[in-house]
Amino acid sequence: MPYGESDVILGRLMGLHPKIIDLTLDRVWRLLDALGNPQLKMPPVVHVAGTNGKGSTIAMLRAGIEGAGQSAHVYTSPHLVRFHERIRLAGSLIDEDDLAALLEDCEAANDGTPITYFEITTCAAILAFAREQADYTLLEVGLGGRLDATNVIDDPALTVITPVSIDHQQFLGETIEEIAFEKAGILKRGVTCVVGPQEDGALEVIERQAAKVGAKLLVHGQHWHAFEERGRLVVQDETGLADLPMPNLPGAHQIQNAGAAVVALRALGFDDRATSRAVSKAEWPARMQRLTRGPLSEAAPKAELWLDGGHNAAAGKVVADVLAKMPKKPTYLICGMLNTKDPRGFLRPLVELSEGLTGVSIPNATATFTAEETRKVADAAGMQADTAPSVDAAVAEIVRKDPAARILICGSLYLAGDVLAKNG
Repeated sequence: MPYGESDVILGRLMGLHPKIIDLTLDRVWRLLDALGNPQLKMPPVVHVAGTNGKGSTIAMLRAGIEGAGQSAHVYTSPHLVRFHERIRLAGSLIDEDDLAALLEDCEAANDGTPITYFEITTCAAILAFAREQADYTLLEVGLGGRLDATNVIDDPALTVITPVSIDHQQFLGETIEEIAFEKAGILKRGVTCVVGPQEDGALEVIERQAAKVGAKLLVHGQHWHAFEERGRLVVQDETGLADLPMPNLPGAHQIQNAGAAVVALRALGFDDRATSRAVSKAEWPARMQRLTRGPLSEAAPKAELWLDGGHNAAAGKVVADVLAKMPKKPTYLICGMLNTKDPRGFLRPLVELSEGLTGVSIPNATATFTAEETRKVADAAGMQADTAPSVDAAVAEIVRKDPAARILICGSLYLAGDVLAKNG
């Protein structure tokens, strides 16, 4: 089968439903049944929901499991460059032939019935995980939790809810309590859930739902704590104290993500070797990632280039916290966002930390804000703002004025994916 056949099939699957997002589990259950219910045959599942920190936490869980000499399947979304990134089989990204064959199997079993792209590709991932041996399956919720296509596991080994914040209001609700209710939909009777730091309203909802379904909670601030002490990460939970290296993923927020991953690994029975590897060996691109190679770096050899895919108010605060701890240097933002997001909320924490912003459109994204729309939002927030036809052009203009600038490309995982694809 020629390389790229999966892209052709994925293109066909996009046309099976008129909506990109239509939250229900009915179509997923129907297709899984037609496929022989592979969700019942997967290795033990760790199911992860939340607004921010899901990907980083899963990256740390994977590093810990593999550091202990075991293997894990991993499902995450969205991808940055190619769809294959979403499905990792026992440590390796799925190859082209296997992906195309899986998609064909799912397409045939679906037989033209309406189903969303995410639903049918999630079924493909589940089918892949059922067919190949591993010790664990790490499953990231796509949107929400209660009605997400991944929420078809009746008895996961463990669940995790990372911090909940306002995002995707058009699908999940306008308040933190409504959104937390959707995230808490992954809770299962008798299954422990590790809960990351939460606003009071979100935690109340999660605790209420846990009591209703009979799930045990390990809650940050109650059952576990994570903090930095003398350049080390200290995690304290009901099993004792762990003295670990600081997380290799940058940002103070990674302390709590690392804490959740460590507590989760300990709940699964892993030892100190696994938890140490979890925090020191995790890999997660487009989260305050330093770009040091490729055409962009070559075009700005004296500049400091960073890439981050965060796209909501909580992510803006995280990025601001990271920038605030860096050595003082003129910092310029290149920002492109989807029009389903809140650019004001994202940019507000960054105003005082940047010399200016260049708005760009996200290539090949129909739901992108235009460069001018982003410029207007930045201008209203008090930023010196301009536009550019592309990231490349924006970088060139910034380094023309300040060759040694710090440049952060931010606002969307889709923009980050485009940058990585062109700068690989």
